[in-house]
Amino acid sequence: MSLPYTTEKQFAISAVRRACLLTSSVFNKLVKNETLVKGDNSPVTVGDYSAQAVISSMLHRAFPNDSIVGEEDAADLRADSGASLRNRIVELANEALTAELGIGDIAEWGIGPGSEQNADELLDAIDRGNYEGGRSGRMWTIDPIDGTKGFLRGEQYAVCLALIVDAQVQVGVLGCPNLPLNLSKPDGDKGCLFVAVRGQGAQQMKLTGADPTPLTMPPYTPSTFSFLESVEAAHSSHSTTSRISAILGLTQSPIRMDSQAKYGCLARGDGGAYMRMPTGVGYKEKIWDHATGSLLVTESGGIITDSRGRPLDFGLGRTLGENYGVIATVKDAHEKLLSAVQQVVKQEQKQVTEKSKA
Repeated sequence: MSLPYTTEKQFAISAVRRACLLTSSVFNKLVKNETLVKGDNSPVTVGDYSAQAVISSMLHRAFPNDSIVGEEDAADLRADSGASLRNRIVELANEALTAELGIGDIAEWGIGPGSEQNADELLDAIDRGNYEGGRSGRMWTIDPIDGTKGFLRGEQYAVCLALIVDAQVQVGVLGCPNLPLNLSKPDGDKGCLFVAVRGQGAQQMKLTGADPTPLTMPPYTPSTFSFLESVEAAHSSHSTTSRISAILGLTQSPIRMDSQAKYGCLARGDGGAYMRMPTGVGYKEKIWDHATGSLLVTESGGIITDSRGRPLDFGLGRTLGENYGVIATVKDAHEKLLSAVQQVVKQEQKQVTEKSKA
C-alpha cells in the first residue's frame, strides 16, 4: 500500500522542475541577453505567466477536479494590446511542456514531445488560478516566481507549489534554480528542489530529482544561531530583527536572500530562524507565499506560527488574514524567540503611541 499523497508528490516535483527550467530560460533569454529599460519588469511578467500556464495546464490533466489559487490571471493577455506578450508566453510555455520526460514524469500530465497547446488553452490554464480559497476541499497554490527582484539580479528566487486539503498544507515543493546545494560552497553545484509531505518528512534533491537527502533542522545553539531575512527591508522589518537579536544575545549576522528559498535554507540548517514582521498596516500575506515553506519547516522538525504563537491559517481565502507576522524556527528555540518578538513589538507600539501624543 502506497503512502498518502504519493502521486501528488511525484506530480508536484515534475511540475516545479519544468517551471524552474522555464524561468531559467526566461532569465537567460530575456534578462541576460536583452537590453532592459531601468525598472522594466517584463521578464518577470513573461516568467510568471509562462510558469503558471505550465503548472496549471499540468494540474488540469493530472487532477482535473482540484481548484487552483494562482497569482496571475490572463485578462491583459487576451486583449489585442497583449498579442506580443501572449505570443512569447505561448512559445516559452510550450518549450517547457514539450521537453523530454525526466525522472518521475508521466506523459498523461500533458508533457513531453508533442504536447504543444494553443494560446487559448494556455490562457485558460492561467485563468484556472482564480479560485478564492476556503476551508474545505482540495486546492493547489502556485507562486510561479517568488522573489522577483532576486530573479532579475540572477540571485535567489523560487517556484512554489503546494496542495492544501481542508485548510491544511499536505504537499509542498519549492524549486530554487540558483541556490547552491551547499550554502557554504557558493561556487559549487546550484539548483535545488525542496519537497515535503505531511507526516513523511522533508527532502532536498537536485533539480533533476536525483540524490534526495532527508532534512532535519539542527538544535538551537545561540553561538551559531542566525536569522534568515529578506533582502528588501520593505518586505520585513530589519530593525525589528536587530532588536530581537540583541535581546537573545545573538551575534551572528543575518543571512539575507529573496523568496521562499529562505524556508528551504532553514529546513536544511543554514540559519536558525526566519521571521517576516509587518512593516506597515493593511498588508495581508498571501497563502502562496508561505504554504510550501510552512510545511518544509514543520516536516524538518521546526515550528511556524504568527507573532502571537498561533498557527498560520490557510483556510481564510487567498490571504492569511490580519498580518501578525510569521515566525519559523527549530522547536527548542521557538518559545524564546516568540517571547523576544512580543517584547520588541510592545516596545515599538509604545514608541508609536508616545510619538502620536507628542
